[in-house]
Amino acid sequence: MDVLEAIVSRRSIRSFKSDPVPEQLLDQIWEAARWAPSAGNRQAREFVLVTDDQVKRQLCEAARNQRFIEDAPVDIVVCAHEERSAQRYGERGRELYCLQDATASVQNLLLAAHALGLGACWVEAFNEQLVIYTLNLPRGIRPIALIPIGCPAEQPFATSRFKLDDLIYLNRYNVKRKHPWEVYEK
Repeated sequence: MDVLEAIVSRRSIRSFKSDPVPEQLLDQIWEAARWAPSAGNRQAREFVLVTDDQVKRQLCEAARNQRFIEDAPVDIVVCAHEERSAQRYGERGRELYCLQDATASVQNLLLAAHALGLGACWVEAFNEQLVIYTLNLPRGIRPIALIPIGCPAEQPFATSRFKLDDLIYLNRYNVKRKHPWEVYEK
């Protein structure tokens, strides 16, 4: 599967088979997450692999009782390392760049899981303080995503997307992009 196919065909999976996730597939997912771009190569992200049923249950509770978090064979908690980014970029690194570093890793992780035949879901709706407490995260390590992963037990349909014409502007925000054939007309 090429990267463009993976981007278009990936879906959020919320139902998993009970099959374990093979360690060699997890290793490939870790590599994909590790190679995501980062501001100044600070790599301001860290990951917590959760396999313990009690911890998964607590994460489920912290995430508004989204049961598929508990049901997945593994959960990955993606965290932003605030100080690693702040060392170079100050407050902007602490408040923004570390989040961007972590979310770039999330996207790579999701695409790798899909390309390897696994299902995953990006969960952002959770009580951050409960996740910090559950995982015993130190100050400056901020959880930004819970990613349940496993063999998919469903095949969701594609959701709708905005039209490109509604998303793209030319040179300034208030100028709508023209179609390529209109931009180059003389």
